[in-house]
Amino acid sequence: MKQEKTTAAMGRPREFDTDDALNQAMHVFWRKGYLGTSLSDLTEAMGINRPSLYAAFGNKESLFRKVLDRYADGPSAYIGEALKEPTARQVAERMMHGVVELGTDPGNPPGCLWVHGTLSCGDPADPIRQELSARRASNEADLCKRFERAILEGDLPTDSDPAALARLVVTVNCGMSVLAATGATRTELLRVVETALQAWPK
Repeated sequence: MKQEKTTAAMGRPREFDTDDALNQAMHVFWRKGYLGTSLSDLTEAMGINRPSLYAAFGNKESLFRKVLDRYADGPSAYIGEALKEPTARQVAERMMHGVVELGTDPGNPPGCLWVHGTLSCGDPADPIRQELSARRASNEADLCKRFERAILEGDLPTDSDPAALARLVVTVNCGMSVLAATGATRTELLRVVETALQAWPK
């Protein structure tokens, strides 16, 4: 646990747990998206004032980038773990199940932080949208490399298209995140996973 000392309005030092504050900020962005989140939303949830926020995390954009790193290492860590599965199908299945578990966990806002953030940034030139797109592309590239390896290992048929399979998994996962955010149940999403996996190469 990291304690951050900042100067409060009356000039006395104020301590707060930066890890906890970052987690609170993550949940606000997760619920409201990047554009829908105000500095007042953040300071209220984090329990700090604006000078303390700026001193510890920088501006709103800088804070959001830190939140994305926290999200990648925490709630969405299943992405990296899924790549370690022994077969390509198990990789896809674990990744899809990870989305279902994350998006329907009552302890989390529904859906996915990345998807919410991307959908709230309509301008393709927006730096946050570009950041989110780059992270999505990086994950998709990692998935493609994993499926290329599966072809070399004889786990996938030689005529498989690893890029298309990676895009399929990402598309299904993004779609399920939107469904979860709009009220789809865990059972309904698991049916989507089951249906998607029926198209997996034999």
